[in-house]
Amino acid sequence: MASKKSFPLRINGDIWEALRRWSDDELRSVNAQIEYVLRDALRKAGRLKKAEKSSAEEP
Repeated sequence: MASKKSFPLRINGDIWEALRRWSDDELRSVNAQIEYVLRDALRKAGRLKKAEKSSAEEP
């Protein structure tokens, strides 16, 4: 399993609120939602190995 990396993220307030509402709807934390969105975009772009999965994916 890959290790988790932490880093500061500056994000527009409107985007944060939209992510917060979306994560609430999906029963995820905002952090898990950001990771899910990034993973989905990377997968669709063919930049993520198919074997990589984590707990932030669909419940």
